[in-house]
Amino acid sequence: MEGDAALGLMNELLWNSMLIAGPVLAAALLTGVLISVLQVATQLQEVTLSYVPKLLVAGSVLILMGPWMIHRVTEFAIRMIALIPDLG
Repeated sequence: MEGDAALGLMNELLWNSMLIAGPVLAAALLTGVLISVLQVATQLQEVTLSYVPKLLVAGSVLILMGPWMIHRVTEFAIRMIALIPDLG
């Protein structure tokens, strides 16, 4: 395999990873920011208060987008497995 092809595969892998993990991370980040703003406004500085809402939001996003994520990972894996004979 040439270096350009290997870099192209690595680039595709990183983009797929970002697309798959991005929605869950973004939802957890937004939830954390909203909880932090609420804590500042109410002066309630409890560290563990943000864990449960973030967990619920991340779980909800995984349930809603899980089929799309699995489809994306499966397509990528099938393409990579199909490339194995061309490596030699």
